[in-house]
Amino acid sequence: MTEIHIKEHSSPIKTPKQLVVVVVLAFVVPITLIVMLSQLITSGGDAGKSSPGMSDEAIAKRIQPVGRVVVANLDAPRAEKSGKEVVAAVCAACHASGALNAPKIGDKTAWGKLIKAGLDPLTKSAIKGVRQMPPRGGSPELSDVEIARAVAYMANQAGANFKEPAPKPAPAAKDAPAAAQAAAAPAAPAAPAAKAAASEGKAVFEANCAACHGTGVAGAPKAGDKAAWAPRLKTGTEALYTSAIKGKNAMPPKGGNPSLPDADVKAAVDYLVGLIK
Repeated sequence: MTEIHIKEHSSPIKTPKQLVVVVVLAFVVPITLIVMLSQLITSGGDAGKSSPGMSDEAIAKRIQPVGRVVVANLDAPRAEKSGKEVVAAVCAACHASGALNAPKIGDKTAWGKLIKAGLDPLTKSAIKGVRQMPPRGGSPELSDVEIARAVAYMANQAGANFKEPAPKPAPAAKDAPAAAQAAAAPAAPAAPAAKAAASEGKAVFEANCAACHGTGVAGAPKAGDKAAWAPRLKTGTEALYTSAIKGKNAMPPKGGNPSLPDADVKAAVDYLVGLIK
């Protein structure tokens, strides 16, 4: 019979030293790969954070509230704003983008006919309100001079050459004896708490609610409109508070400013209710 010889396969590991090397590599290579991957992932995350759009400052700016409320003493003297300041604070909301058919800042075609009318007629229209623009741009605290400055500033961006009105001269000071008598007179009684609360509610309204309730946009009951507010008053003050805080129909919670305290929202509701009582 023919003998069948089976050839044995030889192992690549022939010495104890080679066996030790293989075992060491089996541990070292995976660990090295894991360390390299972890460093790559970490460096990638740091690079993303170091980019301008991912910095802590940029993120904080993107997530800040849409609006802010500043409650001020309405009886205190106020420095008049320049035309540029008024536009940035009030007018840019519509005129920067052309929203609600407002003539866009810098659009010479849209402003051409308006500029021909002159500064005074344009100022009177801005003070009284025109089409969808409420009187004084929805900020009744603005003076006539400030409105005129804002109109002049916007018109000049489209090629006009209007001169912004100068501030009105301060009233003449009283003579010395009259001033001394005024200083010696007893102090006037402090304003009642109700007046302070009304001032605070008015400030909150003007900063957050006037855009819709000042003109009746999106079905919002217009400030001072008794007929529009009558059915809402029947539900009670607490129901009005709840609607304003949680939102109702097209109105977002807290008028779109979630940072407003509930007390400020209630003060604005009280102010609106007080206008029709």
